[in-house]
Amino acid sequence: MACPAAPWLLLVMPLALLGSLVAPAFQPEQGQAGGESGKQLDQEIGAGESVLVSAYVHLEFSDKTWPPMFSRDLTLLPASASSSLKTLIGLSLTTECNVNHTGYSHCSCLSGYQWNASVCSHHLLCHPQHQSHQPCGCLVFSHPVPGYCQLLPPVPGNLRLNSPLQMPGDTLNLTLRISQEATNLTWFLRRPGKPTPILLQKGTQVSLTSSQGQVVLSISHMSQYWAGEYMSCFEAQGFRWELRQVVRVPLQQKEVARIPEKLSISCATSSGFQLSCCIPRTHLAYTAAWSPEEGSQASLLTTSGSQCLVLAIQRCPAADTTYTCVLQSQDLDPLRFPVPVTIIQDGDTTCPENFSVVAWNVTKAGHVAEAPCPMNKMGVVKRPCRPDGIWGPVQTDCTDLGILALCIKAKLLQAGQGRPAEKVPQILAQLQRRVGVASSPSDLIALLSTVKSLSEVVAEDRMHLDRSALEDLLTTTDNILDMNISSLWTQAQVQKPTEGSHFLLAVETLVRSLSPEDQPFSFNSSNVLLQSQFFEPTLPQYRISFPTQPPVWAEIPSHSLAPLAHNGTNISITSLVLQKLDHLLPSNYGQGLGDSFYATAGLVLVISIMAGGQAFTQAEVIMDFGDTDDFLHCVFWDHKLFGGEGGWSGEGCRADAAIASPATWCICQHLTAFSILMSRQTVPENPVLDLLSQVGLGSSVLALLVCLGVYRLVWRVVVRNKVVFFRHAALLNMVICLLAADTIFLGASFLPPGYLRPLCLATTFLTHFFYLATFFWMLAQALVLAHQLLFVFHQLSKHRVLSLMVILGYLCPLVFASVTLGLYLPQGQYLREGKCWLDGKGGAFYTFVGPVLAIVGINGLVLATAVLKLLRPSLSEGPPVEKRQALLGVIKALLILTPIFGLTWGLGLATLLEEVSTVPHYIFTALNSFQGVFILLFGCLTDKKVQEALRKRFHSNQPPNSTISMVSCSIQSHSLPKGDGHSWQQGEDWGWLLERASFKTGTLAHACNHSGMWDAEA
Repeated sequence: MACPAAPWLLLVMPLALLGSLVAPAFQPEQGQAGGESGKQLDQEIGAGESVLVSAYVHLEFSDKTWPPMFSRDLTLLPASASSSLKTLIGLSLTTECNVNHTGYSHCSCLSGYQWNASVCSHHLLCHPQHQSHQPCGCLVFSHPVPGYCQLLPPVPGNLRLNSPLQMPGDTLNLTLRISQEATNLTWFLRRPGKPTPILLQKGTQVSLTSSQGQVVLSISHMSQYWAGEYMSCFEAQGFRWELRQVVRVPLQQKEVARIPEKLSISCATSSGFQLSCCIPRTHLAYTAAWSPEEGSQASLLTTSGSQCLVLAIQRCPAADTTYTCVLQSQDLDPLRFPVPVTIIQDGDTTCPENFSVVAWNVTKAGHVAEAPCPMNKMGVVKRPCRPDGIWGPVQTDCTDLGILALCIKAKLLQAGQGRPAEKVPQILAQLQRRVGVASSPSDLIALLSTVKSLSEVVAEDRMHLDRSALEDLLTTTDNILDMNISSLWTQAQVQKPTEGSHFLLAVETLVRSLSPEDQPFSFNSSNVLLQSQFFEPTLPQYRISFPTQPPVWAEIPSHSLAPLAHNGTNISITSLVLQKLDHLLPSNYGQGLGDSFYATAGLVLVISIMAGGQAFTQAEVIMDFGDTDDFLHCVFWDHKLFGGEGGWSGEGCRADAAIASPATWCICQHLTAFSILMSRQTVPENPVLDLLSQVGLGSSVLALLVCLGVYRLVWRVVVRNKVVFFRHAALLNMVICLLAADTIFLGASFLPPGYLRPLCLATTFLTHFFYLATFFWMLAQALVLAHQLLFVFHQLSKHRVLSLMVILGYLCPLVFASVTLGLYLPQGQYLREGKCWLDGKGGAFYTFVGPVLAIVGINGLVLATAVLKLLRPSLSEGPPVEKRQALLGVIKALLILTPIFGLTWGLGLATLLEEVSTVPHYIFTALNSFQGVFILLFGCLTDKKVQEALRKRFHSNQPPNSTISMVSCSIQSHSLPKGDGHSWQQGEDWGWLLERASFKTGTLAHACNHSGMWDAEA
């Protein structure tokens, strides 16, 4: 017996025979353990003919070393004279076998021979390192070996491509022409650095077209992921064939990483620095070089997936320098990647060294510092250095390498690389393990994109998921919904607002694909609850409930399931609850829902029916989302609305009172993803309200312009003392701010639907700022009046008070508007959907409402103080005439101060709290859109000194203003005891109010002194 590990081989003997066929005798050479004649191939030979036949001989050797004689052609001894008429003209080796320690034989075919397709299909291929380039060149056998490698006929076809060098974005065409009948045609791609070929199938980038005698493989949008060796595998003439072509794709600019892309550095703190230029592995040979090279040293750093040329600058240059990485490949234009380096000079404004997130070196003002992402992440971390030398926010674009690899696998699978039935469960299992490391918006976007791609692959191939794969998906979904909404989801939605909608559609698609053999199936977690059941056709009705807070249940009546029962098909019903997902969907509302402020139930209920492999969507479903005190709309998420972005729609759904219950039921006539919208204010789109608002704002703009013109004419005459100056300065600034705010707000309503986001952003910021500035100047007026009412003898410093008023009127609203922009814009909660105004769903809107209501409240207290000063003595002590005059004074104070103090904006509370009626909205719109008109009438034209100044300007015979003031004081002095209220109207608005309030305290001297203070020069 030969040693078990000893080699042995099979030989094919071409024989030229005459006469009857006789097995030849063969004597093994020395060193052979023995020879064993194999099976003889019987053929009928005609007498006198010479033919070529094949036989094989099994030879075994005592050790693993082949005798040297088998390394060359064997020379056969001539036949003896006594032998029959036959001639052996050649002997060739075909098959080489090795027996391993397990007793299995690895049999390889020598050049020109191959195992036939029948044998190849029933045995395993050898390990890749033992495999030749032939598709069936090496097989694994258990004893006995069923035959030997056979002589290959000529190749029955050829493989051609349109160009071996494919430019990025081009379409590759591989054409296979076959001269023989072929079967089992498959295509493979072996990418650079990947030992295992990838099966190619139809996908978003791969297409196959066939005609008589040829098949064309087309791949669109070529990139580095499609470069490599292409193989066309088929069976013809009893053998398997592989035809190969190598395709090369040049690098694109975006595939070359420069770290950093630009740099500013201080030579005083850093004597040297490093620059890197990295490229992925490719079939094309590239040479890399940096220039200039003076004072630096370049080295090559190779990793598993890329190569980097690192330039170490050992001596800091004296002036700004641009270093260039040049990549050169034969027959291609060189790629150049500049890296500008700015040298910080003495006296330059800089941002100091900082260690937030990563280490930031000293950076010149106006530049952006860059740093590589932490270990196991891809991307760049950036941080701007502002012109004032203050660091801006850190901008991270880092993506976990494991999550990114899964995302790329899923996209390539969708494009046509790989077997979906094998790859989808693998990716879902790996994704479930990687979701926990997601820590950036880029990670979240990659996760959502992976799930979306897998869902599209499953839907296209109509494949089923087993229980394990679906559990991985639902666990991943639960973890994604549990991510920090403020730091990850909102930032991700700024980059891709539709991610929530696409994620919902992907999960809907995947949960419907559960294999019937794995039902019933249930899954419960904090954010995901699923029940899937398989029913016979005789199912009377379907009812399901979930232990959410409040509980949710759904029911499908029997009459909706009757059509399926008549068809006699088994049905699968899947109900899925996704909590928190409703908050992650875009705030898009379809026809009939308007633009109100809605709150959702905190969950989305998805119900789907599969019958005979097809989705059944036309069925009535009754749902109860729990008790609610709000007016609600029953809605579903329609993925087709808003150009594919998706939105809430109430079509086919209605809200009905529950039977024997105070709850409200939602009844819909189709199956999809359901929820409810709860609204405390339901304001339908009203063209009358819009028209009233536009007319009011236009009138206010004109009135405010007239007011500015009046001030231009009478300012020097009217403003003659400090208190008057304070009042009219505040009123003038308030008019300017309100004019700017109304103009911008009115203009924003006429922007076309496709307005640019930066323009809308600027409009929103300026409107926010000017409206707040208007109210803060109102507050300044109120505070000055309060001071004059409460501290009669206290003198005010003109410069100090004016400075405080400017700070209050402009700096405070600027701080509010800027903080709102910086805080809510990165979170995607600054702009309202479809309008250039603050988002009402987040906190941005309340940075306007809060200060306005607070100022309105303070101004209301000041007005109440003034009214009490007027009413307190008169109504209790004075005669009826004086009471009547006091009431008239109160009415005048209310008419003048209410629009100036912005008190009508307090009606905004009613619009927020009112549930159904639109009356508060009409009142609010009418009063506040015409606010500019009211200010012109009651704040400007009713001022007695303004009237006198206008009359003086247009009628030269009027007495001088100083005389009017003296007469006014004299009249007031003689009139006070009589209680005549008419004399108080000779001064300006605050004059009569302050004088009357002072007199009501019981001192005539107070009134005269106070009146004198009004007339004192500033």
